[in-house]
Amino acid sequence: MRAKDIMAAGRVKTHVFPYRNVNEDMPVVNVLPLLLDTPDGLLGVRSGNGFEGVIDRDSLLEGLGRMIAPRDDCSVITLECVPADYSASRIAHAVEDSDAHLVDMWSTPSEDGKIQVTLRVRREDPASTVHSLERYGYDVVSSYGNSDSDSDSELAALRLLELRALLNV
Repeated sequence: MRAKDIMAAGRVKTHVFPYRNVNEDMPVVNVLPLLLDTPDGLLGVRSGNGFEGVIDRDSLLEGLGRMIAPRDDCSVITLECVPADYSASRIAHAVEDSDAHLVDMWSTPSEDGKIQVTLRVRREDPASTVHSLERYGYDVVSSYGNSDSDSDSELAALRLLELRALLNV
């Protein structure tokens, strides 16, 4: 996604003169830090033909939201590792070893000098993927699955009642 794809709709091009300007083909990941540094929260978008439009914080957030497709069948796992142990391909291999698919991966430096990696994997219950990542030596900080643990316990209780009825106890 490029800067021209996230311009604010409805802004009048001729009456807004932002503090900074970016090229229309600049990737969104490069636009984000520039927008955060502007005092007015606006970036102008320029092309070879001149001024094209404006990017504001709302349009950037909307564009980033479009980059992350909503999925109900995914879990989110956060892990930490030292920079020497960070390898995107090794993390992906650990995820795939648990028969899950890696959908998204974001990495950020943490306050203690480690790298914090957030994964979105296509699996409702992240437990097996967490175990696989731990086998590979990664420190899993948190995990969140979309499976409803209450429905699992209700299903187990229902099956136990059915077994009792079958055994006529």
